[in-house]
Amino acid sequence: MTRNVGVKESVSLQESCPPPDWMAGYSIVLVGLMGAGKTSIGRRMAARLGLPFRDADREIELAAGCTIAELFERFGEREFRDGERRVIRRLLSGDPMVLAFGGGAFMDADTRATVRREAISIWLRCRLPVLVRRVANRSHRPLLQGQDHEQVLQRLMTVRHPVYAEADIVVDCSDDSPETTTTRVLEALFDFRPPRRLSLALAGAGYDVVVGEDLLTSAGALLAPVLPQKRAVVVTDTTVAALHLPALLRGLHATAFETRTVTVPPGETSKSLASYGEVVDQLLAGGMERRTAVIALGGGVVGDLAGFAAATTLRGLPFVQVPTTLLAQVDSSVGGKTGINTRQGKNLLGAFYQPRMVLADTATLATLPQREMAAGYTEMAKAGLIGDAAFFTWCEANGAAVMAGDRDVQAEAILRACAFKAQVVGNDEREEKPDDGRALLNLGHTFAHALEAELGYGTILHGEAVAVGIGLAFRLSAALGLCAAADGERVIAHLTSVGVPAELAQLNRRLSAGRLIEDMHRDKKTRDGKLTFILARGIGQAFTRNDVPVEAVEAVLRDAGCEA
Repeated sequence: MTRNVGVKESVSLQESCPPPDWMAGYSIVLVGLMGAGKTSIGRRMAARLGLPFRDADREIELAAGCTIAELFERFGEREFRDGERRVIRRLLSGDPMVLAFGGGAFMDADTRATVRREAISIWLRCRLPVLVRRVANRSHRPLLQGQDHEQVLQRLMTVRHPVYAEADIVVDCSDDSPETTTTRVLEALFDFRPPRRLSLALAGAGYDVVVGEDLLTSAGALLAPVLPQKRAVVVTDTTVAALHLPALLRGLHATAFETRTVTVPPGETSKSLASYGEVVDQLLAGGMERRTAVIALGGGVVGDLAGFAAATTLRGLPFVQVPTTLLAQVDSSVGGKTGINTRQGKNLLGAFYQPRMVLADTATLATLPQREMAAGYTEMAKAGLIGDAAFFTWCEANGAAVMAGDRDVQAEAILRACAFKAQVVGNDEREEKPDDGRALLNLGHTFAHALEAELGYGTILHGEAVAVGIGLAFRLSAALGLCAAADGERVIAHLTSVGVPAELAQLNRRLSAGRLIEDMHRDKKTRDGKLTFILARGIGQAFTRNDVPVEAVEAVLRDAGCEA
C-alpha cells in the first residue's frame, strides 16, 4: 500500500526509536532521484532505528573496485544495472538495514520484486527546483556529465516518477533540514500499515487477495507487478463511480496506467444478456488488446458481469476484482465464478475465470448502507457454518465490531472468510466433485435462489436471501434428524442480531411453497430432476445431500409461513 505524506508541523521522533513490531525482518529502502537526500536521510534514519546503513552505490563501488563513473565508462549502463541488481539482492537477503538506492536502481523490475519481498520502500519525492539546487555541484554523476542539469532531471522525472510511485510510502520533501525531513519520514513509516495478503494456490494460476485500508489510492502500485502493460478498462456502476472511481483512477494514473471506464446501471438487472452485450461492445470499441486488463470496481453484480466479459472477450483478458461491498469482498470476488442471469434463473450463463488479483479496500465499506453490510455479513459467517465452527464462534464475538466499522476487525474477518473459501476452491476449482467440494459454498443457496426468482432480483438482496436460506437449511437438517434444532436457532439468532432477516416471516411477503419448489427444480444445482441441498450435521459440518424428499422441503417451508 502506498501512503502519500505531506508536510507535517509536528516533529516527534527525534530520539532513537526501535522499528515497529510489524517491521520485524524487513529492511527499509529509500528511492528517489539524485539529490533527493537518500544517503543523508538514510544515515539519520538508521541511527534512530538502531539499524545498519548501506549505500547501494558505495557497495557497488566496493565490489567492483572502481567508481560508478568508471563502471559506466568501461561497461555501459546495461552491465552496470546487472551488477547493481546482484549487489542489491545480496544486501536485502541479509539482516535488516536501511539501504539507499541509486536513482536508477528501482527502475529494474527484478529489483522491485526483490524489494517487495524483503523491504519497505520509501520514495523521497522532491520538486524539480529543489533537485536542481542540490545537484549543482555533482557534475561527476554519469547522467549529468556535459548536460543541462534541469533538462536531465526533468526527463528523469517523466520516466522514473511513475515507477517510483510503486513504493510503499511516498514522502514529499522540501528544503527542510535533514533532521526535520528524517523525522517526517519516520513518522510516515510508523503510521504505515502494510496491507494483508492471502495467496491462493490454484491449479491454473494463483493470485493474491490484498486486504487493507485506502487501497484504491495505491491501486497502481499494487497492480503494476501483475499488469505490467499498465492498460486497463474499469467497469463499474453509476453509484460506485460517484463514490470510488476518482480514487481508483488517481491510484492507477500515479503509476502511468492508461485507463478507460465503462459504466452500467446499479443493481441485479445489469447481470443480463443485454448489459453483457453492451459492456463487450464498449470494450471492443475502445481498441482492446489481449493484454489490456478489465478491472471490476463494485459489488458482486459488477464483478460477475465484468468477469464474464473479461473471460469471453478476445478469448480472455487479464481481470482484476476491486470489490467495494462486504458481500463481494468475502465471497463473489474470490474463487473465479463469473456470470449473468437469464429469464430461466440466476447465474445460468457464465464461466470459471480467475482474476489476477483481488483488492479489498476496507475503507469502501464505510459508504455502504447497513442493509448492504448485513447482507454481506451473511456470506462471511457462512464460512464458519460450512466447515469452521471456531470462525463462527469468532463471528458471534466480533460481529458487532465488523458491523460498527472497526477496520482491523473487518480485515481479519475478510481474510478468514477468504482463506476458508480459497481452501474449498483449491480442492474443487470448477465445482466438478459430485459431492461436497466447492458445492458446499452453496449453503442456503437453493432456497435463496428460489426466493430471488420469486420476489424479483434486486427486490431482496442476495445476502438477505442467503440468510433466510441458511436458516431454512438448518431447519431442514433438523427435520431430517441430521442436527439439533438448537443449532438452527443459534444461527438464526446471530444473523438476526447483525440486522439481516434470517426467517421467512421477516420478509413480510406472501410466498407459495409450491412455487418456490418449482423454482428450485430450475436451479442449476438440481441433479437428475432431484433437489440438491447443502445440509448440516451441526455448525461447521456441512455436506451435500442429493436426494432430499420434496415433501420434507415443503413441510419446512409451510412451517416457516409459506402457503401450500
